[in-house]
Amino acid sequence: MADRLDEEYEGRCPGSQDADEPETTIALSGDGGCIAEARRLAAAFLTQDSTGQGRGISERVVDLTQLVVSELVTNARKYAPGPILLRLRVARSTVQVEVWDSDPVLPTARAADPERVGQHGLEIVKAVAAHLSMRAETVGKRITAWLPLDSGPA
Repeated sequence: MADRLDEEYEGRCPGSQDADEPETTIALSGDGGCIAEARRLAAAFLTQDSTGQGRGISERVVDLTQLVVSELVTNARKYAPGPILLRLRVARSTVQVEVWDSDPVLPTARAADPERVGQHGLEIVKAVAAHLSMRAETVGKRITAWLPLDSGPA
């Protein structure tokens, strides 16, 4: 699914937020418990949004968001020392999951290999996201996945 053109999503990048688009940014320590914490906080944010904003975010979207959060935070923890920033935003018809870490090296998806054990995280994210953006920052990198809100029944 992650094959749409960047131009479609540029207007949804940081700095273009509408007042009614809920957002949260979470600083994660990068320790062993940060992956579970990130998943829990993502679910809490989306659940709060669905009740507080009346958006009716489906369980499937919550599950997919937790999966993407888990994969991106796991990669950040594995390959970059130090803290991780997780930003979640419900914008228009998507949930945006953005992860920043201190390693400037952009990841690359490996070719599918059913014999390979592990290292499928980016493949998974690309499969469930409507769009995936990776960019180097002055310090580190930022990876953003856009998940459609219509990924299943509410």
